[in-house]
Amino acid sequence: MEHTTLSPTHPLTVAEEKWRLLPAIDPVVNLWTKEDFAVFPDHLKEFWERIRLAEKFKHGVEIEEMLEMMDRANIEIAFLLAARGGEWEITYRRVYDVCQRYPERFRPIAGIDPHRGMAGVKELEIAVTEYGFIGAHLYPHWFGLPPDHALYFPYYAKCAELEVPIQIQVGHSAQRRMPTVARPMTLDPVAIAMPELKIFMIHTGWPYIGESISVSWKHEHVYIGTDAHAPRYWDPDLVQYINTRGRKKVIFGTDWPIIDFERARREVLEIGIRESSMPWLMRENCRRLYELWELPPTPGTEGE
Repeated sequence: MEHTTLSPTHPLTVAEEKWRLLPAIDPVVNLWTKEDFAVFPDHLKEFWERIRLAEKFKHGVEIEEMLEMMDRANIEIAFLLAARGGEWEITYRRVYDVCQRYPERFRPIAGIDPHRGMAGVKELEIAVTEYGFIGAHLYPHWFGLPPDHALYFPYYAKCAELEVPIQIQVGHSAQRRMPTVARPMTLDPVAIAMPELKIFMIHTGWPYIGESISVSWKHEHVYIGTDAHAPRYWDPDLVQYINTRGRKKVIFGTDWPIIDFERARREVLEIGIRESSMPWLMRENCRRLYELWELPPTPGTEGE
């Protein structure tokens, strides 16, 4: 799979050209068709205006057009979120059906709502064991509960039992009506209590990048996701971590359409990511975390 439509804003070095052509995995992607768009509450429209969501995304994007965008950005596989926000959800059935239609391009992720209790835990188990969902997803801000709250622990235990990762949004809440409850350090006691649990801290953890780095460095199975933040705005400490001791602990992503696929691929070439870190960031760390052994190893990572 090779695409050549990305247009960085500066002449590429030989190394940058190589990584431009490297297929990437994006583990944080939203379904955004008109059908799915209608699910979101009206108050999110103010948020999309504030983050300057591109006009083309304000009315929904059909799957075929989304796939064309993925192709132009050389996104090999996207993980689709069956997200649950309490007052709204993208259903497991909806995400499963789309993934069944395009099994080479999508993988399903199961959102959790802590207020559904053990019934929700059972739904998660069925999604993973019977329908091929490869992990879980959690938006703590939508429930007003920090990640170390007791209501989440049955879900954490089930993810650990099933050996699947859980994506957890950390950092500030960008929605004005929701308080910030998910500082990255709140996952430290979770990782201590369940060292087997694979924790994927998405949305970088900004403005608490130091906490994200601390928790991921401390715990073997805790990772940082770069989604929802354009690479040009990544904190310098995060870039340094990617280039040094965090080379195998940080995972590229977009939270598409919050960050456009092509923009993310273009900008990641412009922020000083070392050649030795690029294949881990863009593909291999995700491949290994989610055990996508059906995919070949990423060039530049063999033997490590």
